[in-house]
Formats: sequence, structure tokens, C-alpha cells
Amino acid sequence: MQITTLILGAGAAGMMCAAHAGPGTVVIDHAKRPGEKIRISGGGRCNFTNMYTEPANFLGQNRHFHKSALARYTQWDFIDLVARNGIAYHEKTLGQLFCDGKSTQIIEMLRAEMAQAGADLWLDCTLADLGHDGTHFTATLDHAGTRKTVTAENLVLATGGKSIPKMGATGLAYDIARRFGHDITETRPALVPLTFSDQRFAPLSGTAAPARVSNARTGFDEAVLFTHRGLSGPAILQISSYWREGEEIEIDLAPDGRLFDALKAQRQAQGRRNLTTELAQHLPARLVEHVAQEIDLTGNLADQSDARLAEITEGLRHWRLKPTGCEGYRTAEVTLGGIDTDGLSSKTMMSKTLPGLYAIGEAVDVTGWLGGYNFQWAWSSGWAAGTAIRESS
Repeated sequence: MQITTLILGAGAAGMMCAAHAGPGTVVIDHAKRPGEKIRISGGGRCNFTNMYTEPANFLGQNRHFHKSALARYTQWDFIDLVARNGIAYHEKTLGQLFCDGKSTQIIEMLRAEMAQAGADLWLDCTLADLGHDGTHFTATLDHAGTRKTVTAENLVLATGGKSIPKMGATGLAYDIARRFGHDITETRPALVPLTFSDQRFAPLSGTAAPARVSNARTGFDEAVLFTHRGLSGPAILQISSYWREGEEIEIDLAPDGRLFDALKAQRQAQGRRNLTTELAQHLPARLVEHVAQEIDLTGNLADQSDARLAEITEGLRHWRLKPTGCEGYRTAEVTLGGIDTDGLSSKTMMSKTLPGLYAIGEAVDVTGWLGGYNFQWAWSSGWAAGTAIRESS
């Protein structure tokens, strides 16, 4: 069977690419349903993009590579597509856009776009063998119990990274890219909870607090969630992409900077109030109880000098912790690293060394922040490759 384009992976990037690649496109996936990451995202409502998407929201060895695709297919382009398909949505916080209804609406929209473009979708289909004869790719596929051989002018790697292996994630895209001469940058779990071997936060499990979490490179102002295994919540997931084993993180439990003045004011008004009771007006009581094991919080407000209140406030604003690890790919939302972008065209996502080979989405060394940025990279990179394929046909 001869086709124009074979896309490996029916996720966000693969389906977006298929919707723009033109006729003669086949998308394959080992799963029984397409877009599984879309389906489970955002608690089933899919955080499909972020209104404030810009290049600074992405990591990668080449900090400029992603600029072209993001500029040519923006968040506003995808928002327009969602609106044209009658999908109601809302901003949750910090520019994060979610469907009002189920995330399957996004999958159905993409499938409709693919059908309109004439692309075929083969589910329950695995790649048994792959080669290149100098002009075409030849793939041996096992599709619903039948073995097929497909010859394609173009091959698109859209199988994602290693995150969430229970959904079938593997390093397939990296293996294929290496086979065709591409380098792979170091891969590691990203947007992932951090762990502590002593389970020190187990008594606080389920407690959350607004905070600023930072390290030597960056910082994020969002919620921190304490768990049996360690720390989670948006601020922790964000910093995890910038954290390495052996490094400390710093948590500011009073990021609005008003705690010292509030304690002084209460000392004047209600000096007999216990210090921990007052702090529990600003932080979860269980968290205050835990912190009291490290910072002396005994006595009443009236007993505390300005210097002592300042010392307590500084302790709460500069809580330094050294995680022992992370929860790994099992719970990581994305994979940091991937196919080295030095080997790809930033305009078309095509290989610089093997014409017809493309890599898009999470498989590439471009990783977004939490909050819809990684889906936007999938849309933008998928559009860039699909458009380039269509225009070259």
C-alpha cells in the first residue's frame, strides 16, 4: 500500500498534523482510542491551551527553536478552531482554558478535522518494522490482527515521550530518530511531584497552601500540596522541570509579603493570643503545627519582639528543603528533553539530514510549563509539519 504520509501516534500533535497534511495520510496508534492524554487532561475537561503562551514558557537546549511554530500557529488560532466547532470553554486561572464539557469534545473535533482532510486513522495498530530505501519509508504494521506493508514519502514521529507508561508511553520516537542519525538530549520526568525518603509530610497529606516555590534558576507562585510521599501541587510541578537531584528548593509560605505587618498589628490588638493560633489565621493549622517542629513558635504574641517576629516571618518565607527524588514517569505529565532540535528545521519540523522525516510534539526537546502550554506546542508543531507536508506535495 502506497501513501503520502505515515504519522506514528494519534495524540494531540499527530492528529493536528494529520488534519493539515493533505490527502494520502494515515495515522496509526497502538491504543484502541485516539487522544488518551487529551481525554484525561484537566480532570476530564482538557486544559487545551493558555492565553498567555509565549516562548519564555518553554524549556529546551535551544531556547529559540520553538519560536517559529508558536508564532505561526498561535493559541488564538486554536481558540478560534475550538469556537468554530461550538465547544464552550472558560478560563480557570492564569490564562488556562478548559472545556465547559468533556475533553472528548476536543478529540471529536480533531477527528472531524482529520476526516475532512481525508486522513485515515488506524487504531489497535503497532509498528513491527521500519526502513528507508533512500527515497521512501517502508513500514510493516500489525493492524487488528492483519499484517500490512505501507510505503510512505513522509514519516512523522508523534508518539510522545516516556511519561505515563500505563497508557503505553515508550521511547519509540527516540529509537527511530537515533536509527536515522538524530541525537537525543537527556530525558527525565517533568511536571512531576517531588518525594522525600523520610515521608516527613505524611501527617500533612491533603493540606494545601499558596506559596512561591523557587530555586537558583526560577520561581513560581501557585499552590503547594503536601502528600504522603512529599510535595505536589502546581508550584511544585512547575519547579520540578527546573530541579535536579541533590538540589534544594525554597518555599515562601507568605508570598504576599504582609505576614510581618499582620503579626505586629495583632500583637497590638490581641497580644494575649497564642502565636500558633494567630499563624493559623494565615496558614493551614496542620502546617503551622508541622513548622513549629522546626521554628520555635511558643508563647503569646505579646511575648514576641519585632526582631523575633521578623525571624519567624523569615523562617516561613525561606523554608529550604532538599527533595530526595520525584515520582518518575509514572505520574509525570510530560517528558523533559527528547529529539535534539539542532537536527530539525524550526519552520517545518523536518529532519535536516533525512528529507521526509518529521518530529513533533512531546517527542521533541521542547517542554512547556504546566497550564496548557504543552498542548499548544502539540498544536503548533503539528500544524507546522502538516502544513509543510501539504505544501511540498
